[in-house]
Amino acid sequence: MLVDGIKSRPRYNGLSVNKSSRNHVFVADGDGVNAIADLFAVHSQDIGGHVTIVFAEHNEGKAEHAAPLESISADSVHIMPSIPTAINRLAGVLHSARMGTQIYASGTEALIGLTIQLAQAYGMDPQSVITEHRGSFARRVQCVHCKGFTEDVRTNIVECAHCRTNLLVRDHYSIRHAAFQGVCVDAEVPGDLPQVIEAFK
Repeated sequence: MLVDGIKSRPRYNGLSVNKSSRNHVFVADGDGVNAIADLFAVHSQDIGGHVTIVFAEHNEGKAEHAAPLESISADSVHIMPSIPTAINRLAGVLHSARMGTQIYASGTEALIGLTIQLAQAYGMDPQSVITEHRGSFARRVQCVHCKGFTEDVRTNIVECAHCRTNLLVRDHYSIRHAAFQGVCVDAEVPGDLPQVIEAFK
């Protein structure tokens, strides 16, 4: 069963403004754009300097996310069709970023995790990324057996997209891999699975 209180479980404290930064980079997907809009609605006067937004719009909800995105006063807006393309665009932004750049990530756990992973690759403290979860709790899961990743996992048991092992999705989270860990659930009796439930909506 899933275990509460795992120390590696990510915590999202909500978006807040780093007033000392002169370069703000916001990364969002889905409902995460509303978190940015809410922040600007209350604290726009505290956000000084250059503002960049990288938004992964997915296929659903394009119209409903257009209005809040347009309401945000930003110097650069990059609208990308998926999380992977948004992360690639973010890499380009960070490649030319100056010291003291503040990164904000809002939206799904997958988007937030990959943003933190990239920030760490650029030498930033992962704890310095300001985060707010909005939307689905679907998980990115790494199989501990083949090391492959399965995206958008919503159930407690999932078949690995690479080696087809039946995995129990654990609450243990790897910042380095930006993924929750999945371990074989039917090693002793193949095919003998616990009840599969939608655990991460």
